[in-house]
Amino acid sequence: MVNTTLPANIGSAARAMHTMGLSRLTVVNPKLPIDETSVSHAAGGSDLLSAATIAPTLESAIANCQLVFAASSRSRHLPRPVVTPTQAAQIMCDFIDKQSALDTTDDNIETHAKTSSKPNIAILFGREDRGLTNEELAYADYHIQIDANPDYPVLNVASAVQVIASFFYAYVQAHTQSATSQLNNDVDNVTSPSLEVVLRQQWDEPAITQQQLLKLTDRTTELMIQRGLADSEHLKSLPARLSRLSSRLQLDQKEYQLLSALIAKLLKE
Repeated sequence: MVNTTLPANIGSAARAMHTMGLSRLTVVNPKLPIDETSVSHAAGGSDLLSAATIAPTLESAIANCQLVFAASSRSRHLPRPVVTPTQAAQIMCDFIDKQSALDTTDDNIETHAKTSSKPNIAILFGREDRGLTNEELAYADYHIQIDANPDYPVLNVASAVQVIASFFYAYVQAHTQSATSQLNNDVDNVTSPSLEVVLRQQWDEPAITQQQLLKLTDRTTELMIQRGLADSEHLKSLPARLSRLSSRLQLDQKEYQLLSALIAKLLKE
């Protein structure tokens, strides 16, 4: 965070980082030091404030970084490549993977001379009122822009930290799970099966509403009780399971009418 004005924003940024699994905060030449308002806004992320580095200049803060991103709401003079938060997360993971592969395959280098397999990567955030200067943006390899209202695409600095960190966290989680799955693809996944996500590609009728889904769940439950397939006093999770089934089927209006007519007929018999 470069040249911040409000200590509270430093605390809010620390909270956002902690929520998304980030732990290394550097504050460059803040106008006011970290104080009690920072701590109060940090909540569970107060440890980040205690361990935060206070750097006199941006140059010193990123001197040991091999990859630098900068958050910017608009293109500046001589702009760098502009990426979305997701693209930035992909670039970061690819960079880390390639660095790790380099370290593990180069056996001709003495251990003490090898580059760390965990490179230093920085994401720069600017001032509350005007962001980063052109000179500061020039230090970055990539500029990150968050999709937002084109009439006012400016986020509070702590909000920007939260949004970008959340994209990074989501991408890293998916990246890690994918790598783990490749390593364990011969092992049966019996402990934590995941529900398949089905996206309906084409609709020839409108989808049913939540009110209709609830009504269908109630009528199906009523039919099962009537036919002795469920106990009205011990339904447990039956309504929830029926609701989940209907959601997974992604019923349209015609399908809803067919099922409703079938259930009504069976209830009369």
